[in-house]
Amino acid sequence: MAQPPNIDGVLVQWGDRLFFRGNRTVRTRQEPRLKGDPRQGAAAIRQRIEATALRRAPQVMVKVTGGGRGMRAIAAHVRYISKNGRLEMEDERGEEMRGKGALREIGDDWRFGGSYIPDVAERREAYNIMLSMPGGTDPLSVQWAAREFARVELADHKYVMVLHDHQANPHVHISVRAESKHGKRLNPRKADLHRWRETFAEKLRERGIDAEATRQATRGHSRNYEPIWRVKAGEDGRLRTHKAASKSRGPAKDTRAEALRAWMQIGRALVQTREPRNLSVAASIKSFLQDAPAWSTGEHDAPTPVPPAAERARSPVQDGSVERGRP
Repeated sequence: MAQPPNIDGVLVQWGDRLFFRGNRTVRTRQEPRLKGDPRQGAAAIRQRIEATALRRAPQVMVKVTGGGRGMRAIAAHVRYISKNGRLEMEDERGEEMRGKGALREIGDDWRFGGSYIPDVAERREAYNIMLSMPGGTDPLSVQWAAREFARVELADHKYVMVLHDHQANPHVHISVRAESKHGKRLNPRKADLHRWRETFAEKLRERGIDAEATRQATRGHSRNYEPIWRVKAGEDGRLRTHKAASKSRGPAKDTRAEALRAWMQIGRALVQTREPRNLSVAASIKSFLQDAPAWSTGEHDAPTPVPPAAERARSPVQDGSVERGRP
């Protein structure tokens, strides 16, 4: 009889590709560590698997919606997110403020607090970031998590954050000055955005909110999100070209295929242990793959992670969560 696989080793090998791939190129104080005791890494992977495939935890959204090339654009955005000063604003020092007088103070502080920012500049002098959670999430918890996120990821930068809880999804707008107090400029890349999502999700979990930051490819999603300028241009009838609704080019498809392979390897290894808990998680993975848009529509074949031989050999699971037949 074949020996069951080293499940901890499989979880670390394949789970690292699913969940921590984006954290390998950017250093962060909160970077997940999978070295050392493999059981610690396996435990972290198992938690992510159960959150993503079993509980289907809500996914955080962190999005750069634009940025200001000069004080005129920066001031306009701060007025917009604060509803012209009517909503409470909070800066990097934790000071809360309202009103048009506060808007003028923020403008003067940003214009002169570092390299001078003219009304119109050639380079981006601020970035607009939005952190969001699905409807039903406690807005104050979203605000707290955004505050803690900013303290970690935007340290040494001037920023203003505003909570919007009057719309369907509670979210926080952050306008951050591109130049730090030490002259280093913010320039977020794809890996940074993935890390930002991880940090925001971690802070929400610290607050007791179930949240995940799983990559689209890992979830079998392929949606193309429109930049805010394209959304506004479309609403005004000024948009001349349209982006595809999904990422269908070769690299994106290859990434989703790689993710599917990792899920399959994990599912098969879990089944081969014949442990009831692992069998239940494997069944959740199968259901998750069947429900994922990219795989349920046939873009990639999503066969069962339960090999036929293992299906016949395993013992029943008491809760009946492992399916009884194969598609």
